[in-house]
Amino acid sequence: MLRAWQKECLASVEQHYSQSQKHFLCLATPGAGKTVLAAEVAAYLIETNQIDFVLCFSPSTEVATGIKKAFSKRLNCNFDGIIGSIGCSYTYQNMRFFNDDYWKILKNNRVLVVFDEIHHCAGSSVDDANVWGEDIVKNIQEQASYTLALTGTPWRSDLLPIALATYSDPDNKIQCNFTYSLQQAVEDGVCRNPKIVLVDNEEISVTTNEQETKIYDSLQNLLKNPSISYQDLIKHNAVINYIIAQGVSKLADIRLDNPEAAGLIVASSVEHAEQILATLTKEFHQSATIVTYKETNASDKINFFRYSNTQWIVSVGMVSEGTDIPRLQVCCHLSRVKTELYFRQVLGRILRISGSANQEAWLFTLAEEKLSVFAHRIDQELPDLCVLVRSNTITNDFSVTKGNKKFAPTPTDIMPTPMIKLLDAFSLPEPLNNPSYQNKNFTVPCCLEAFGGFRKKLIETFSPA
Repeated sequence: MLRAWQKECLASVEQHYSQSQKHFLCLATPGAGKTVLAAEVAAYLIETNQIDFVLCFSPSTEVATGIKKAFSKRLNCNFDGIIGSIGCSYTYQNMRFFNDDYWKILKNNRVLVVFDEIHHCAGSSVDDANVWGEDIVKNIQEQASYTLALTGTPWRSDLLPIALATYSDPDNKIQCNFTYSLQQAVEDGVCRNPKIVLVDNEEISVTTNEQETKIYDSLQNLLKNPSISYQDLIKHNAVINYIIAQGVSKLADIRLDNPEAAGLIVASSVEHAEQILATLTKEFHQSATIVTYKETNASDKINFFRYSNTQWIVSVGMVSEGTDIPRLQVCCHLSRVKTELYFRQVLGRILRISGSANQEAWLFTLAEEKLSVFAHRIDQELPDLCVLVRSNTITNDFSVTKGNKKFAPTPTDIMPTPMIKLLDAFSLPEPLNNPSYQNKNFTVPCCLEAFGGFRKKLIETFSPA
């Protein structure tokens, strides 16, 4: 059964195509059900004898597989590109390997082409296109009978135009044919009401090799020090331990109602993911799996996790946009990617409604300047709702030791720790006596010696009035 927004959008698509306009752009928040909508559009065009085939493109194998299953089920036929099937689902990378003979299918037949997360494809012409956008401009834009472009984040970090999109003049804003916002989705009960927690610190001690010590009262002020980077922070054991402790405690609370609930941790690299996995399993005694781009069976591992009872999945760019795992309800954002597009896509992984009793969704991340702006921007998109912001209250920290033993914190294990000593400093550059450093100007390296009490700013987005 279609949701109300999907019915409304389908009607809009039908009217749009009937007016000899063949390109349709749908903006719908992550987790709203864009794939189901796309399958309905394909079914409508097939049932009214307006197309012969359907081609779908998406950013990852995981998403392409999900689209294949959804279309095959809705159209009640094979959707694998083999003789007798009605179409096929590919990744954008696949387009690079299609020759001229393949593209003739669009010239010789009536074809609907569906693009999931179209913002990956840039270009209004060959001159300003990226590699995927160039294929669309050259082989699809004029040849396809119809196109349906879907996105949850209608912009690009490089500011290039999105393929097949139109923009207003002179303000150059993207023109969507249908929009279904996160605010609408939450109000309709289509998506979960997320809470974003920005983790900060009130007293951070930094000492140089010259034994000069400086104290910073926030992460934003700390990161103004050129010797300390955001990448340093997200790799540091004390930061990882605290963020994970918050996530573990919240997941334990949710699993009291939803035993199958799970958490996602977005890491910055394979090595970082392995560090986090070790912390989860050894320090907090959580069940966890890891998926990275280096693994050939990553899709199989994601699919197994989707239906398992494993508590956590640690990912490097694999569990991102379009990945459908409704039991994910907690996310720890420790990625080095700090773009608004990626931040919203990560948040989208925990917004999908399930049939469980508890539908909370929590995202924990550092109060870095850009991430804080993105979080507050999501908050500000809701002018008609009561939004509660609890500003910079000092909170009790989680201790990761009990006696001489490590333990997994639960809601009853919260205890104050006014200061966390960092036993291992950041990795420093090569020794200063290294010949490559002689007669060169360089910045004296710094290391963090201690963190003061962590504090959290809770943004309860979409709170009912």
